[in-house]
Amino acid sequence: MKCLLIASESAQVLFYWTDHEFEASLRQRFEDSVEQHGEVHAPAFEDSINTLFAPLLISCITLNEKISDTYTSFVSENNYLFIVHQFGECTYIAVNGDGSENEDDLRRKIFVLKKIIDVRFGLVTLDASILKKNRNASSLRPSDLLSLILIAQDMYPSDGSLEALISKDLANTPVTEEFSTPELSPAAHGGGGSVGSSLHVPQFTDSVPQVAEDTLQALESLPSEDCVPKRVFLDANLKDNYCPMMPHNMYCMSLWPGITLLLLTKVPSSHIAVSLYQLLDAFTVLEAKLSDGQELGHPSPVYPNMSDLRQRMDKFIKAVGVLTRQLQSAWLDFKNKAFSKLDTGNPQELLQACRNVKSQLCLVYQQYFLLKVAGDSRHLSVNLQTKTLKIVQEKLMDWKDFLLVKSKRNTTMISYLQDFPGLVHFIYVDRTVGQMIAPSLNTSEKSTELGKGPLAAFIKSKVWSLVGMGRRYLQKGYTTLTFRDGDYYCCYFLWFENEIGYKLPVIELPVLSDDSAPIGMLTGDYYRKLLRYYGKNHSLEMIKCFELLTIHLGVIPTEFVIQQCCDLARKLWEPSRIPLL
Repeated sequence: MKCLLIASESAQVLFYWTDHEFEASLRQRFEDSVEQHGEVHAPAFEDSINTLFAPLLISCITLNEKISDTYTSFVSENNYLFIVHQFGECTYIAVNGDGSENEDDLRRKIFVLKKIIDVRFGLVTLDASILKKNRNASSLRPSDLLSLILIAQDMYPSDGSLEALISKDLANTPVTEEFSTPELSPAAHGGGGSVGSSLHVPQFTDSVPQVAEDTLQALESLPSEDCVPKRVFLDANLKDNYCPMMPHNMYCMSLWPGITLLLLTKVPSSHIAVSLYQLLDAFTVLEAKLSDGQELGHPSPVYPNMSDLRQRMDKFIKAVGVLTRQLQSAWLDFKNKAFSKLDTGNPQELLQACRNVKSQLCLVYQQYFLLKVAGDSRHLSVNLQTKTLKIVQEKLMDWKDFLLVKSKRNTTMISYLQDFPGLVHFIYVDRTVGQMIAPSLNTSEKSTELGKGPLAAFIKSKVWSLVGMGRRYLQKGYTTLTFRDGDYYCCYFLWFENEIGYKLPVIELPVLSDDSAPIGMLTGDYYRKLLRYYGKNHSLEMIKCFELLTIHLGVIPTEFVIQQCCDLARKLWEPSRIPLL
């Protein structure tokens, strides 16, 4: 029953660590409270930590402000021992509830933690508001992850020698094992729950997500163009906002031929990107209203609120400064037309003024994040990049050959033939996290299970034909499709489950128009919208969406094909939740 935490002078928990017993006890305490008060669900664990320690922290802060003194140690009614120590703006608290540690042990633990923080973060620890930014990474959306993979493949394409090496390895690789691709971060599951593990990691509780971290001490201008990162724009959920195109720096480094390391850092001026996105979104809505002939002269609670927009725009222009002279001119023109008391403005002139502001906001975005001159030129140092590369290489050294082989043949079809006779190929997709399991069709002419020549190409064409057919029927609202295609029998299924694997009822899916975005990973966010649509009636549980596509030999009876599909989905459910590493 142990806990360590660091809090700011505003009583906000910046960092916490607990053992499993303390976490379980706290979760049970708040779950019991939820049942007693009839609430819908228990708070996130981070919120529980803040709630538990808030009275103590506020008391300590108040005593420190009034008499420049505070608690150093005390024992609670349930015999929990608390040790409190102040370091500058931060309050450190150590707790023990099982009697295994005394005051000296806990105080020593606090000072050791302080030393580790100093070594790790340096002068940043002098400012609690900066300290809380250094350990919070969000998961990537599947579409962003796939885009980055494609960029990396383009930067480091595979060559013939690597293919030959892998072909040689495949010839000596047992085919009875099954592996699945690594699972995404638990944050991608949309929940705040804990993940069972023998190692309990500490948590920084700042809810502003950062994709990889980018400490300011490690930023400097790079002397070599080879080390300059590429600018990418990724989906990011922030504490109170959302930005679909948050600028990041992407460092692409080759670990070994065929294995590439991608390191992502959020740019220092990312807060400007958030403001720009919010303003652009507001003016896009205004443009649509003006195009429809609606008036903006009357105050309205409907988004965007004109008074609020005016304040935010004025504040943004003042904050950004010299780069917004043209934007300031366009905004002044819009204000004179939109907020005039005489109300004599021409609607078309107001619409054009709105479009001019939008255009200038886009130019500011371009100047900050796409042009070198105005953009921030600070990047991760060459030494830090080299050190990171070396660390990852050391950790993956024993896995290198395994990963090279599995990147080309992650799952073999032969391992499924005994349990599923007549099965030619399958694709199993967890659409919640964008994870796919499918046998390799071929990596090169010498390594394909289907031999070389027209057979492999024929099967591949059948697979892609089924994928396209399934998407077309899904667009029309169908979740099940079975049909005979020559000598083959093809099936497509889409279904929903809760987190423990219980299949949920089938519902009518919305029918998409012919001009809607095609269903796919990179063409839109259909599956995310689909999960949100289904989840309207299942707000108390986490919803997962799965797809299964199968091709069987046509001689297999239909009832056996359907039964095999059910058994295959059940068999693939477990491996899909076991990370590779």
